[in-house]
Amino acid sequence: MSLIKLNAIDSTNNYLKQLSKEKELDNYTIVLANEQTNGRGQMGTVWSSEAGKNLTVSVLVKDLDVNDITIYEFNVLIALAAVETVVSCTDATIQIKWPNDIMADGKKIAGILIENSYKSNLTFTAVVGIGMNLNQTNFDHLPQANSLVNITGVEWDPEFMARMLVENIEKMRAELKDNSSELWERYNQLLFKRDVPSVFEDTIGNRFMGIITSVNEQGQLVVLEENDSIYTYELKQIKMLF
Repeated sequence: MSLIKLNAIDSTNNYLKQLSKEKELDNYTIVLANEQTNGRGQMGTVWSSEAGKNLTVSVLVKDLDVNDITIYEFNVLIALAAVETVVSCTDATIQIKWPNDIMADGKKIAGILIENSYKSNLTFTAVVGIGMNLNQTNFDHLPQANSLVNITGVEWDPEFMARMLVENIEKMRAELKDNSSELWERYNQLLFKRDVPSVFEDTIGNRFMGIITSVNEQGQLVVLEENDSIYTYELKQIKMLF
């Protein structure tokens, strides 16, 4: 794997996407930034991170064949690779908050942003952006966030974590080829607040109770609601309220 280290950049995803247009890059090329000034999350949300304290990284994953892996399976693969990376560092309870947040003991420790580009030969290339809280200790402005150093008492090297993350992506990609249904089951077993009554809010502010049962193979959240009916939701159609 090739590693590009930057001091400061607006967005590692933007940088890697542009660089991949300008020249041929190795598969699993990593862009690692000390500071990201305009980090992005899912659907245009902002990823805020203290400079020099955390993992802000993007990884290029090339030539994914749509006959072998769907975009939803790829999302599962990346989420599980992120979980595997955190689990190897701590015995905290690690879960996946749909669609792409990683939780440690009920607080957010990492977020994922995947941007795909498609080719006419039925392949796609993904730029996988991951922000992970490593050594930041103060989250006064983000009460639902936490970091590895707060959990473990140990500081973590961003480059080491980036390389371990890519190793886990490769490992999960190999496992997906063997048994995609097992990865889906593992993903669903790790869902944050699965089988727990929770409060949700829709796009117009209506609040309701529901129980997450799973994420289906189209990437939709499956929720059992108070009328005993099952509903499915796309990204940003609903949000869970803590």
